[in-house]
Amino acid sequence: MSDAVRSSGSWEIGDQEGGVLAARWWQWALSAPDDMSPVADETGEHAGWQQPEDLWFLSGTYGGRVVRRCEVPSDRPLFFPVLNIQHTKYYSRKPLTLSVAEAKAFLNGVPLSLREFTAPLFRVGLRMHLAWGIWAGTAPLTPGQYVLEIKGSTTGGFWVDTTYHLTVVRG
Repeated sequence: MSDAVRSSGSWEIGDQEGGVLAARWWQWALSAPDDMSPVADETGEHAGWQQPEDLWFLSGTYGGRVVRRCEVPSDRPLFFPVLNIQHTKYYSRKPLTLSVAEAKAFLNGVPLSLREFTAPLFRVGLRMHLAWGIWAGTAPLTPGQYVLEIKGSTTGGFWVDTTYHLTVVRG
């Protein structure tokens, strides 16, 4: 868990930490086999797949509407994308971005702060990747029920509308 979470109770993610977390998120998401992919998951069944010990990743989608239900531990901050994109260094030596029309996230109806992060160069398998995105994070949540809504769209017509019904359990 980052020192910022421990010391203040809220999670102020700095540019460098956010970029590293974005790279870690992509390594996590891209390492899942297709049949276990948290990104392709439409129910939340695979939300716990190979989660790191210091935080909990929630996945984005490949677009469209999805509703997921899952348990998350109370002792870890959450980190997730609203809109994001990655590619290999071979494709472009600069991170590509999306033209964002809308990006929002709400926890129990309360807007969350969003940040734009560019990941440092990171490895997935034998290839180096670059990534960019609009991200959010929360400090660890107390046990209970939460609704997390993630909504985003690009000027090119891509959109996401994800609702997580989270059950936070003692970690």
